[in-house]
Amino acid sequence: MTVPESHPRYVSLSIRDRLVEGWENGLVATQGLIAHGRGEAFDYLLGETTTEEAGSAELVASYMLITASRPVISVNGNVGALVPSEIAELSRLLTCPVEVNIFHRTEERVKALVRHLEEHGCQKVLGEHPDARLEGLDHARALCTREGIYNSDVVLVPLEDGDRCQALMDAGKKVITIDLNPLSRTARTADVTIVNNLTRSIPNLIERCGSAMKAASMGDLTGEDMEREISAFSNRENMMRVIGAMVGRYASENMTFL
Repeated sequence: MTVPESHPRYVSLSIRDRLVEGWENGLVATQGLIAHGRGEAFDYLLGETTTEEAGSAELVASYMLITASRPVISVNGNVGALVPSEIAELSRLLTCPVEVNIFHRTEERVKALVRHLEEHGCQKVLGEHPDARLEGLDHARALCTREGIYNSDVVLVPLEDGDRCQALMDAGKKVITIDLNPLSRTARTADVTIVNNLTRSIPNLIERCGSAMKAASMGDLTGEDMEREISAFSNRENMMRVIGAMVGRYASENMTFL
């Protein structure tokens, strides 16, 4: 069905439709539809908006990506279905590769995701021919490429599995994740956790990276400035504020029903 823009759930329902289309086209695993529903529930608690805490994490994440020597964007089925053009724009901006990495892996699904990302503008998509694996993982997400994730120093991993997040960090990499659930293993493990909807956060990262790179080119922002902001950021403290904001907003908006 076509959801009218006047519908109060227009954005949320449109995202659902894109995921279902991705599932029908072999990009999204059935389990990915279930995972999205869990994240959507947390987005309700955020008011379906980018919070101040998410903005702080996005700013630090943009600095980490800009100052990285070998940044990589890791993409799974849900990410590929929801923001393929935005991933392409971010990867071009950072001049970094995109690597497909999925838990429910089939060669057909990997190929479909690679072609889909290329069709939406991604110029370098890895993952179809893994030649390395992360230590400590006994499933398909251990598979990666030396040109991409394996030799990266900073990895952006939207909608991540908690155990791979830990494996990436154990391998000496800095991990940035986008996760609507602040209680997940990934959110509690990553160096920087952006508690925001993927469809809002990736465009935000594009804008922040572009602005920071422009400021740096004009001499208004230095590498030392960015490193200082990165060092001063506490993911744990930011996450505690996110949880407090969720609880506080829910309580204040629902007191009349209690």
